[in-house]
Amino acid sequence: MRRPLLFAPAAFNLAETSRMVEIAKGVVRYPPARQVFAPHFISDGGEFESLIEKHGFPLTRLQPRLTAEKIEHIARVDRGEKFAPAFTESEMNARVEHEAAFLRDLKPVAAVTGSYLTIPVSCRVVHVPLVWVIQSTWLEGFFRRGAGMTDRLGLRPLKVTADWLIWLFINLWIRYGFLNGVNRAARHFCVPGYGSIFDFWRGDLTLVAEPPEFSGAVLPPGYRFTGALIPEDEFAMPPELRNIPRDRPLIYFAMGSSGTPSIVARLIESFAGKPYRVIAPVKFQLARIGGVRVPENVTVTGWLPALAANRMADLAVIHGGIGTVLTAALAGKPVVGVGMQMEQVANLACLERLGFAIRVQKSRDPSRQVQEAIARMLGDDAARTRAAEFAQVAARWDGPRSSAAALLERFGSG
Repeated sequence: MRRPLLFAPAAFNLAETSRMVEIAKGVVRYPPARQVFAPHFISDGGEFESLIEKHGFPLTRLQPRLTAEKIEHIARVDRGEKFAPAFTESEMNARVEHEAAFLRDLKPVAAVTGSYLTIPVSCRVVHVPLVWVIQSTWLEGFFRRGAGMTDRLGLRPLKVTADWLIWLFINLWIRYGFLNGVNRAARHFCVPGYGSIFDFWRGDLTLVAEPPEFSGAVLPPGYRFTGALIPEDEFAMPPELRNIPRDRPLIYFAMGSSGTPSIVARLIESFAGKPYRVIAPVKFQLARIGGVRVPENVTVTGWLPALAANRMADLAVIHGGIGTVLTAALAGKPVVGVGMQMEQVANLACLERLGFAIRVQKSRDPSRQVQEAIARMLGDDAARTRAAEFAQVAARWDGPRSSAAALLERFGSG
C-alpha cells in the first residue's frame, strides 16, 4: 500500500515550489518510488499553489492563510531590508497547531520542505521524519568562510576578520528574524529546539539540490547531492518571444519572485538605448510600483519557461536565487548577478569561482555597475566556454530521479 509523502513548500516562492513539484514528479515517474509513495502537498498561501494543482497533486490549504501583506513582510525580512521577526509568537503557535493536527490525520512517511518555517517543529511534535531540500550555500562551513562575500579580500588577516564579522551578523539576523520564533514555538509544544540555523536546516535526510561541482562542498553524513531541480514545463513560452529578432545580442533578465521591485525598475530603465535586446519576465514586480519606462528593446513578460528562455539568450542578468543561478548554469550562459540577500550573493560567488559570472553589489541603484558588467561579459569568450563546459557537467544529473531514489533508500522500507 502506498504511503503519503508530504511536501510543504513556501508557495509564495517560485523556486522552492518548483523544486518540491520536481521531486514529486520524480517520485511518480520513478517506478520503485511510485509503488511506495503517494505525494501530497500542503500550503498556507501563495500564488504558486496553482503549479502544484496543475500537475495533479493533492493540495490541502492550511490555516491560518498568509495575506499578501504578510508575504511581503516575510520577503523583506528575508532580503535583509527589514529587521523584524517573520512571525509573531501567536502566529507561530497557531501554524504548528494546525500543521500537527494535519500530520496526525495524514500519517505521512516523511515531510519534505525547503523553507516552510514551522513544519520542522510540527514534525517533532508528531514524530514525523523531516527532509530538507537545501543548497550547499546553506552549509555551516560555507557561512564560516564568509558566505562568498569575502572572496575578493586578498590579505588573509583581513579575510579572517571579515569572515568572523559576517558569521556574527548572519547569526544575529537569522536568529532574530526566524530562529528565535521557531524555538519559542518548540518550547510551547514541549519539543527540542535548535541550537543554530544549521541544526534547523538538518533533516533526517537532507537533499542538496545541485551538482557537487557547483560549490565543491563536502557534505556531512545524511546529506545527498541530487543535481539541479529545474522545471521545463511550468509555463508556456509567450507568443511575443517565439520570433523575437536576433539582430542583436539577447539578454535574459530575471529577478525571480524575490527581487526588490525598485531595483528591478531601475535596471529595466537602464537598458534603454543599449545594443542588445532583453527578455524580462518581471511583469509582476513592475506592476507593484508602476510608472516604469520600458525601453523599446525590452520585452516584459509574465512567468515563462526559464530554461528555454535562458537557452535563447547570450547572457543572463539575475538576482542569484538558486533557481535562476542553476537555470543559467544548465543553459550554459554567462551571468551578471545582483544578489538581493546573503544566500543569493553566496550562490553568485559559486558561479564567479567557476569563471563565468560577475557579481554586482546590491545598492539603491546598481544599474551603472550592471551595464559595465554586461559589456565585459558579452565580450568574454573564455567565460562563454567555461559556462558551456559547466552545463555539460550539470546535465549529467537527473535531479528528480536522484531525489526519488534517495527518498526511497531512506524511507522505502518503513
